[in-house]
Amino acid sequence: MTENVRQHLDTLLSRYKKLKDCEAQLICAYEEMERAYLAGGKLLIAGNGGSAADSEHMVGELMKAFILPRRLSSEAMKRMEQIEPELGPVLAKHLQGALPAIALDGHPALTTAYMNDCEPLLCFAQQVNGYGCPEDVLLAISTSGNSKNVLYAAVTAKAKGMRVIGLTGARESRLSALADVTIRVPETVTYMIQELHLPVYHCLCLMLEERFFGNAEERV
Repeated sequence: MTENVRQHLDTLLSRYKKLKDCEAQLICAYEEMERAYLAGGKLLIAGNGGSAADSEHMVGELMKAFILPRRLSSEAMKRMEQIEPELGPVLAKHLQGALPAIALDGHPALTTAYMNDCEPLLCFAQQVNGYGCPEDVLLAISTSGNSKNVLYAAVTAKAKGMRVIGLTGARESRLSALADVTIRVPETVTYMIQELHLPVYHCLCLMLEERFFGNAEERV
């Protein structure tokens, strides 16, 4: 981990001192995501309610610029301009580098069809089964760590050879037993857990953006 990446973690821990006990897990979670992106993988994110909103929020920070510019490489811009002389320059000017991420709470046509035709609690698992590859990571967000649909997704991810990161509250849970890494923020009340989840995933997004877009020579 470079010094520039590390500074985002240090800032988080200085602002939210109660997260100090999560430092090792935060580093491991970052390393799992970094490894996935270096291997050409993606991040799948699952959660319910407020955690579903957090899933969408995190995708928004990863799939476009967060705090750093993410201009495409000169080679990518040149290819677009060569393909279509009118449309290509617009794409080259406005498209941004992305870290591929999918929030599994979306896709209402798919999920409602699956809920109606099959087993409602397996909606996330079905998407992991369809989207997931061994180089990918599942980020499973559950304040209790015991949300059944999230657990089914985690089991499916493990069966496909994916790594699983849990983001939960302080208590041990079925998710923490399944996951390769679990960030257990030190709260037990749902809304208080969620108040700490946001700075945690913001920090992870900042670290990843610094890693892949902080150096103009390293773009995804």
